[in-house]
Amino acid sequence: MIRKAVAGDTAALAELAAATFPLACPPGASPEDIELHLKRTLSAEKFAEYLADTRSAILVLEEGGRLDGYTLLVDRQATDPDVLRALGARRSVELSKCYVHPDHHGRGAASTLMRASLDWAAEQGAASVWLGVNSQNAKAIRFYGKSGFTKIGAKSFTLGDSVENDFILERALTPKG
Repeated sequence: MIRKAVAGDTAALAELAAATFPLACPPGASPEDIELHLKRTLSAEKFAEYLADTRSAILVLEEGGRLDGYTLLVDRQATDPDVLRALGARRSVELSKCYVHPDHHGRGAASTLMRASLDWAAEQGAASVWLGVNSQNAKAIRFYGKSGFTKIGAKSFTLGDSVENDFILERALTPKG
């Protein structure tokens, strides 16, 4: 089942993030940088802030009362100059986070969650969805390609105290809103 996250999900979201985020990191990422990123952006407190933001939505994949995946969508103009250059004037929703527990990899869970996320963005009236993905994360890049995303640029990403290289990917939508 896919649903919008609620305030009672913040601890489970942080736990899921701790299990899934390290899998998306480049091979050379230090455990300290990963831990710092989890603390700064994927804690229960940060998820509470994301839920309180009326321009964001967290969609969760839930099975048997357990959260097995989530996406964080942000419906506001990007502030990163590299992203702004790549997107131009199009109204685009950011797919800020997209993670599925490894127990569900290869079982269609990520595709189901992606479809729901793209539908949410289209319902907001966005012309496209964009995301940043680590340039070394071949598995995620393949998944996003199968989901209709194409590379439109590159940007930097701060992981803890390190700076990584991300690709900017975008998928056009037919707005519904």
